[in-house]
Amino acid sequence: MKIYTRTGDEGQTGLFGGQRVAKDALRVHAYGTADECNAAVGLARAAGVDAELDALLAQVQNQLFVVGADLATPGESSHIPRVTAEETRVLEEAIDTLEATLEPLKQFILPGGTVAAAQLHLARTVCRRAERWAVSLAQEEPLNNEVLGYLNRLSDFLFVAARVANARAGSPDVPWVSPRQAT
Repeated sequence: MKIYTRTGDEGQTGLFGGQRVAKDALRVHAYGTADECNAAVGLARAAGVDAELDALLAQVQNQLFVVGADLATPGESSHIPRVTAEETRVLEEAIDTLEATLEPLKQFILPGGTVAAAQLHLARTVCRRAERWAVSLAQEEPLNNEVLGYLNRLSDFLFVAARVANARAGSPDVPWVSPRQAT
């Protein structure tokens, strides 16, 4: 199979089901940003996290393919998996388990610490952007609402995962210092 098809050279792309849309359509922004989030999670994993966190992040990457397929498939289709409440529940359990190992937050923190933690914070912000695109899409077209809940919870998970990556590496979170208090 060739990697290029030339079918997108005029600024259109195909959705699952065959429909052609502009490459800047809301649906394409939504699933494309979910793909960016997946790449950012992969970068964090490549930076090195412990085996337990790596396994959780691998699950997230696999689930993000489901999110992307769900977002790329308008209407009903029995040929692709859809995001369900179960995936969101799994994230919530992981958040609760990981958070129990952390010191409670007493102030805002900056994205930083270890390279892996900083990259997880980046993945979190990309996830929030995917969520914003999905919200915009849902206002224009029918969308599986479970995707919105999943993306919302995923960004929470990535925040906690970044804190865990720092803690397990012995690197403290980077506290935010208000510029007004710094003087």
